[in-house]
Amino acid sequence: MKKQKLVLIGNGMAGVRCIEEILRVAPHSFEMTIFGTEPHLNYNRIQLSSVLQGCTTFNDITIHDRNWYDEQNINLFTGETVIKIDPEKQVVKTNKNRDFSYDRLIIATGSVPYLLPITGTNKEGVIAFRTIDDCQKMIEAAKHYKKAVVIGGGVLGLEAAFGLLNLGMEVTVVHNGRNLMERQLDERAAKLLQTELEKQGLRFLFDKETKEINGNSRVGGVSFKDGTEIPADLVVMAVGVRPNIRLAKDSGIDTNRAIIVNDYLETNIPNIYAVGECVEHQGIVYGLVKPLFDQGKVLAKRICGLECKGYEGTILSTQLKISGVDVFSVGQFTCDERFKSIEIHDELDGVYKKLVFDESKLVGAVLFGDTSDRTRLLDMILKKQNVSDVEKVTLFQALRGAEGSVASMSPSEIICNCNSVPKGEIIEAVLKTGCSTVEQVKKCTKASASCGGCKPLVSELLTYIQSDEFDEVIEQKTLCFCTSLTEDDVVYEMQMKGLSSVQEVMDVLDWHNKTGCATCLPALAYYIGMIYPEYESQQETLFVSEKMSAILQHDGSYTVIPQMYGGKTSAAQLRTIAEVAEKFGISNVVVTSEQRIHLMGVKEEDLSDVWAALNMTVSATYGNMVQNVKTCIGEHVCRCDKQPSVQLAVNLERRLEYLITPYRLKMGISACMHNGAGSTTKDIGIIGTELGWEIYAGGSSGRHIRAGELLCLEAATDDVIEIICGFIQYYRETANYLERTWQWIERVGLVHIREILFDLELRQQLLMRLEEDKFLKRTSLEKSSK
Repeated sequence: MKKQKLVLIGNGMAGVRCIEEILRVAPHSFEMTIFGTEPHLNYNRIQLSSVLQGCTTFNDITIHDRNWYDEQNINLFTGETVIKIDPEKQVVKTNKNRDFSYDRLIIATGSVPYLLPITGTNKEGVIAFRTIDDCQKMIEAAKHYKKAVVIGGGVLGLEAAFGLLNLGMEVTVVHNGRNLMERQLDERAAKLLQTELEKQGLRFLFDKETKEINGNSRVGGVSFKDGTEIPADLVVMAVGVRPNIRLAKDSGIDTNRAIIVNDYLETNIPNIYAVGECVEHQGIVYGLVKPLFDQGKVLAKRICGLECKGYEGTILSTQLKISGVDVFSVGQFTCDERFKSIEIHDELDGVYKKLVFDESKLVGAVLFGDTSDRTRLLDMILKKQNVSDVEKVTLFQALRGAEGSVASMSPSEIICNCNSVPKGEIIEAVLKTGCSTVEQVKKCTKASASCGGCKPLVSELLTYIQSDEFDEVIEQKTLCFCTSLTEDDVVYEMQMKGLSSVQEVMDVLDWHNKTGCATCLPALAYYIGMIYPEYESQQETLFVSEKMSAILQHDGSYTVIPQMYGGKTSAAQLRTIAEVAEKFGISNVVVTSEQRIHLMGVKEEDLSDVWAALNMTVSATYGNMVQNVKTCIGEHVCRCDKQPSVQLAVNLERRLEYLITPYRLKMGISACMHNGAGSTTKDIGIIGTELGWEIYAGGSSGRHIRAGELLCLEAATDDVIEIICGFIQYYRETANYLERTWQWIERVGLVHIREILFDLELRQQLLMRLEEDKFLKRTSLEKSSK
């Protein structure tokens, strides 16, 4: 079936999270294109204040690197803006004069900072606080100037002000109201916050309406309508944002304050949807990450044709991201005839707590000085828990003790509100993968990956799990929603009952969804391929035999990759490739980092003739397979003998060719300790030394670089090949589908893997099974090519 064209306008958090959900539900249904006005990749805008405060870096807040887009076959255009939508022709036009057609269009243009309509906002040194570029300008200004004025006493203004204070500037916050954060805090909490921030060094001016930005070409000060003024070298406007709806409005899409959508994020024009800060749902425009992610989940299911409950709105919560200042607010915080409150104020410890009730239900809370109960209170509000039988004052009592408050939370209670990660999911990730740090938990579960406010709670949960008091048992998750069986149970039943096709598995094991889903279908295909190596699964690659293979590209053309084992080639082979490229008009010929020549843009009708004209083995490393080995010649670095490393790469590639693995497996071979092939950050890395080869395992060279662990020292070449082949076969046999090598190593233990591989009898058994699998696979391919 031909893929539908899905275009996303906006490369921000809301739109890309929706794309993530679509890839999870239906990964092969759409040909995706994303346009982003900013030149940067998808990043966590919420964490900009943490960058400014020096708590993290720009690299750390990048959510998806370029490799992710490439791996998902997403066409990404950064620094390019869509300027027109033609709903009738279903085409978008960009500022670089390019037209793209679509079947489905998602508008996620976010919001733009609001600049006060006053004189002087165009002067140098007047900026908003919205993007990476704004953040960089502020950091640079702090190196050369001293006095900063932040206009706006809301969350964003305070976080910007605190960041500039940490950068060494004298900072004054100007606010047109009487209290800080008046949309989230009552007067008492606001005054406590002001006092604490003044202790830190911030200055405040209240009830001030800005009249003008003074100065010549650069800002020199700020004047107010009451006749007063203050000097300034830098002015940061943090007075709010406005939904970015110009494009939608010009295209005939209904708008009010933002783009009007229904419960399924559909606009008034068919096949056009909107999500995020540019959206108005039931009269509300949301600017926090939690509701945007909730919208993305609903929209993803809608676009993929799955039945789902519509978006019903989100209860908003806010946590101030300033180091050492604990402030949290959720839901209703003001009182009237309907809403009543209970408050406590501990002046000795600087703690203030306020709970707001609507009869027997908790509907809001304000916490200052101690926010440890925020998750418990938020959960009660979200679940609309009836507390009529509870003595209300006991709700203030944090359930603490030796175990910590997280010990009393149920597995279903949410730890990370932004990403809806419950306590049980984190415990399962820790027990299953061995996560031991907040950063590792974030990678496995997305907990703390957005606003970062739950990091202390995640850390507390990790401490509890690692303590002697931890005794919780988490039920194993089912393979997917289509079955009540776990992944291990499914594999066991497949083996015991001799189930040899995906449909047979779903029929015999009583699948709830008889057609399967994007989670179970590829997993079942992989496990069947492991149990029955002659089984052929369908991938987005045309693979017939060792001389007939091509990878389908987003535009319907194919890429053919002549095999060059170990990156070695010959004049004759290069001549043949050049002649084929000329004969079939293949103008896009690329040499990649895997030391292969890619013939890109081959037409489907030319494939057979291209294969015949090449008459050579072609590479087929699309998807979860052993990838081509990366080597490094590097004579400009050193003069050691490179031939042994190249020959080792040739031998390994020939032996492991076409081998399916749980997750794509990358290898690198470096001739010496200069490590030009980045061998220590590959799934398997080999480095030559004077005493033999060193083997490393479990590395990762993605955005979050992970060093491999030393598996073996001083190995001879023949032993290296056997150890690596045995390692890969054991990984294939015991890892879960899509489990990375480092996750597998953490789960089963490196010591255990060494014990298996260094037992010669066990190693030979693994090698025999690997060769049997290869023989059956090759026999099956030969039959299918005839």
